[in-house]
Amino acid sequence: MSASAKRGVVILLCAAAILAAALLHGRRPGVISGVVPVAVQIGGPFTLIDQNGLTRTDGEFRGKLMLVYFGYTQCQEICTTELQSIAAALDQLGERQKEVQPLFITVDPVNDTPELLKAFAANFSPRLLALGGSEAQVTAAEQAYRVYAAKVRRSDGSFAIDHSSFIFLMGRDGKFLAQFGMNVPPEGIAQAIAKLL
Repeated sequence: MSASAKRGVVILLCAAAILAAALLHGRRPGVISGVVPVAVQIGGPFTLIDQNGLTRTDGEFRGKLMLVYFGYTQCQEICTTELQSIAAALDQLGERQKEVQPLFITVDPVNDTPELLKAFAANFSPRLLALGGSEAQVTAAEQAYRVYAAKVRRSDGSFAIDHSSFIFLMGRDGKFLAQFGMNVPPEGIAQAIAKLL
């Protein structure tokens, strides 16, 4: 693992520790109150291409909450489960889900074409935007969100992408509010969002 990848993992672990401390001290479920220290700031500007071939930027989602997840279409277990959690959480919000924009950002821009992203996103929610772009564009988004992603060779000789797996909740101003790990059920995500609507 490269030095930058190790640094990204350490930053995410620090953010997770802050979230755990916030929850243990009785703050709203899944939402960190107060300012996130500079060392663990998550999120930032991005310019990516959606599943319909349109250029999308983070700025166009101001005024809405965002649920952001990084993965790739060939990740059939973890990514699928997390996107199902996002879809289920949105369903639980009913009409209020219109105030939340779910985003899936691929960590495999070479293989995840807009066509593949469109077919993949259709399995979860009609509101899910699946984003890709050039390798440079995706890398910039990964760095902004402190996401670790690295291609690894499987024992059978094929490749997979090892990546961090968090659902990021971003505020109406684009600032980081919370991250949900794989142990947080859709109900927990929906409850945290509902308190902000």
